[in-house]
Amino acid sequence: MAIGAQLLMSSLAKRVKQWQLWFTGLAFLYMYLPIAVLAVFSFNASPSPVKWTGLTLDWYIKFLHNPRLLSALGNSLTVATISVSIAAVLGTLTAVGLARYYFPGKTIYRGVSYLPLIIPDISIAVATLVFFGATQLPLSLGTVIIAHVVFCLSYVTVVVSSRLAGLDPRIEEAALDLGATPVQAFLRVLLPQLLPGIVSGCLLAFVLSMDDFLIAYFVSGVGSATLPVAIFTSIKTGVTPELNALSVILILASAAIAFLSESVRNWGKDT
Repeated sequence: MAIGAQLLMSSLAKRVKQWQLWFTGLAFLYMYLPIAVLAVFSFNASPSPVKWTGLTLDWYIKFLHNPRLLSALGNSLTVATISVSIAAVLGTLTAVGLARYYFPGKTIYRGVSYLPLIIPDISIAVATLVFFGATQLPLSLGTVIIAHVVFCLSYVTVVVSSRLAGLDPRIEEAALDLGATPVQAFLRVLLPQLLPGIVSGCLLAFVLSMDDFLIAYFVSGVGSATLPVAIFTSIKTGVTPELNALSVILILASAAIAFLSESVRNWGKDT
């Protein structure tokens, strides 16, 4: 009787494992098949998305000679670089302040600092646009940077806070007992330990800033369109292989940044 039950359980376990493998395979197929199709047709010699006529790199070359898309890409890189740089400083100081110091309203401030993570982008975009209108600040690349700092700051704060939670505060106390000033203890003891979390958070925020469409669409001015906004404007007349090539480049760049971020985060845990 016991042997029969064991055989039955073993057979059920094998079936469950087979179904798990099938389900995982279908899930990956569902997620990545459109990307594979996009990548294949970015090398299609025909401009038609339903007709294959041969391999070509012309669409990648045309993208590299498209001044409008290159200008938008430059705007996106500028916005992402500046906003992430500002968010790296403010986010790190915010995480350290929330973890190491106590002040009235700390719980409320912690919740407010994480709000951009859960508030819909459309709400942030409208609120930011209304704010710029009320302050009569003209829309430009600068307003896009200001808006992007808001959500980049939250992402950096969250990642640095998670890194900070695993550190022993007694190391800083030991540095202070040995004669270091609070600034020296932060720069020479705490900051090197936080560096993996800071880099990982910045890489995540950089990708999200490059990917943002809604906020940039609302607060960008004339001549300051970012790459997602420029792509949205282009697809109104149809998706071209040139945009396919651009999308493949962005996917590869995002994957490389994600891999780097994960490597840095794991390195930080090891150290």
